[in-house]
Amino acid sequence: QVQLVESGGGLVQAGGSLRLSCAASGRTFSNYAMGWFRQAPGKERDVVAAINWSGGSTYYVDSVKGRFTISRDNAKNTVYLQMNSLKPEDTAQYYCAARYSSRFSFYTEQYDYWGQGTQVTVAS
Repeated sequence: QVQLVESGGGLVQAGGSLRLSCAASGRTFSNYAMGWFRQAPGKERDVVAAINWSGGSTYYVDSVKGRFTISRDNAKNTVYLQMNSLKPEDTAQYYCAARYSSRFSFYTEQYDYWGQGTQVTVAS
């Protein structure tokens, strides 16, 4: 089992920044690719960013490219999502997820463990 705990969400004005953290425990963190997903009310949960086991390969959905940065620290068992230039449309519950693979996926069903989520609200 892997336990994931997100933190860092909150209310921010448009144009502001937040840094989300996801602390993992339970298994060897570097065995897992990690993803950040978000879900707005009435919408599906979609990938925002993903990172492979080493941090050497990353993915971003087009809507966040140039604004968000995913990173990981395997020594601290933590993955981060730095979010800059936030927009009201970024408002959602954000989840981190772990996939038992060296490579990330874009698909929720291919992740094995999920955190409880952290709310991000961007006011206009």
